[in-house]
Amino acid sequence: MKKLILTIAVAVMGFTAVFAQDSTRRVRREMPKLTAEQRAEKATGMMDKKLSLTADQKKKVYAIELDRAKKVDAYRSEDKSAMKGKMKERKADMDKSKADLEGVLNADQKTKLEAFRSEAKEKAGKMRRGMGKGKRDKAPVVSNPPAQG
Repeated sequence: MKKLILTIAVAVMGFTAVFAQDSTRRVRREMPKLTAEQRAEKATGMMDKKLSLTADQKKKVYAIELDRAKKVDAYRSEDKSAMKGKMKERKADMDKSKADLEGVLNADQKTKLEAFRSEAKEKAGKMRRGMGKGKRDKAPVVSNPPAQG
């Protein structure tokens, strides 16, 4: 009888240890590899949905986004050591495409786009903080603080 109780106790402790693992972590989804044309189409569709673009604006935005996507592909295919030296060039290309895009949009659409960008930036910042960077700022929890005397 004692062996049976001991065996059950060991089994329960073993199962407890197995199920104590943190299973709430989300598995990171693999992003589909999109071509430059697909990424440009996706960005244009998102802008059309958010900004209500005209047919002429859609064509121009698609051309700008396609150019941007092709440049990004070119940068990604380069050597990693060459990337660091070309940061200013990449920034200039991004600023140029942003300016081209703003040249296509009217004033109301520009304000909507800026609001959308700031919202996305804020959301990305919250996500980054949630991944562990913000957790180090908290004070450690002390269960038995020393008595003040």
